[in-house]
Amino acid sequence: MNTKPWIQAARLRTLPLSVSGIIVGSAYAYYQGFSDWRIVVLALLTTLGLQVLSNYANDYGDGVKGTDANRIGEKRLVAAGIITAEQMKKAVIITAILTFIIALLLIYVAFGKENFALSLIFILLGIGSIGAAIKYTVGKSAYGYSGFGDLFVFIFFGLVSVIGSNFLFAHFIDWKLFLPATAIGLLSVAVLNLNNMRDIENDKIAGKNTLIVKFGLKFGLWYQRILIFTPAILFLIFTLSFDKISGSFFIPVLYFAIYLNGKITSVNEPSKFDSFLKPVALFTFFYSILIALKLIYTN
Repeated sequence: MNTKPWIQAARLRTLPLSVSGIIVGSAYAYYQGFSDWRIVVLALLTTLGLQVLSNYANDYGDGVKGTDANRIGEKRLVAAGIITAEQMKKAVIITAILTFIIALLLIYVAFGKENFALSLIFILLGIGSIGAAIKYTVGKSAYGYSGFGDLFVFIFFGLVSVIGSNFLFAHFIDWKLFLPATAIGLLSVAVLNLNNMRDIENDKIAGKNTLIVKFGLKFGLWYQRILIFTPAILFLIFTLSFDKISGSFFIPVLYFAIYLNGKITSVNEPSKFDSFLKPVALFTFFYSILIALKLIYTN
C-alpha cells in the first residue's frame, strides 16, 4: 500500500494549529497544580485524530460534490482521482472509530469510574466533535456549505480545545481561560477565512456559500483584520494578568500580528491568500508555545 497519498490527504501542515488549544489548556492545568502526562498525550492524539478525520472528510465531501475540481492551492486527492471516493469514505470511518477509542481512553483516565456524569458529558462531546468534523462538507446538510464553518471552527478549535482540555485535569472551569480560548478560536477561523477568500470563485461555482461568498472579499479583508488583531490583544491581556514584565514580552508578537495583518489585507488577488495559510497557522502554534512556557515558568 502506498502511504504517501494518505499522508498528503492528512494535510500535515494543519496539525500544529489543531493542537495549539491543547497545549495552552494543559499548560494552564500545570500552572493550577494539576499534572498527568497520560491526559496530555491522549488529548493530543484525540485532537490530531479529529483533525485528520476532518481533513479526510473534507477531501471526500468536496470531492464527491465536485467543489475541488478547479481549486487553487494544494490539490485534493479524491478530486484528482489519486484516491477513490470509496477508499476515502472507508478511511473516514476507520479514523472516526480510532479517534473515538482514544477519546474514550482519555475520558477514563481523566474521570475514572467515580465521575460518571462528567464522563457521559465528554463522551457526548466526543461524539459531537466527530460528527462536526465529518459534517463540515459531507452530506446534503453540510454546514460548511451554508456559512456556519466559522462558528464551528471557533467553538471546537478554541473553546472546546482550550477549556475542555483544561477541564480534563481540573474538573472545573477557570473563566480566565476564555481569553486564550477565544484568541485561539479566532486565529483558527482566520486560517479558514484565508481558505475561503482564496477559493471564493470556485466556491461560487460549486454553490458553497461561505461567509466570503455571501458578503464578498471586501468583507473578508475587514473580517481578517479582526480575526488576527483581536487575538493578539486577548493574549496580551491574559499574560499581563500574571505580571507586567512577562506581559511586555509579548508586545513584539503584537507588532508581528499587525505586520502580518497589513501584508494579508494588501492582497488583491484571491490565489495569493494561499501563501499566508502556513504563517498564520504557525503564528498561532508558536504563540501557544510561548504562553505554555510562561505558565510553566510561572508555576
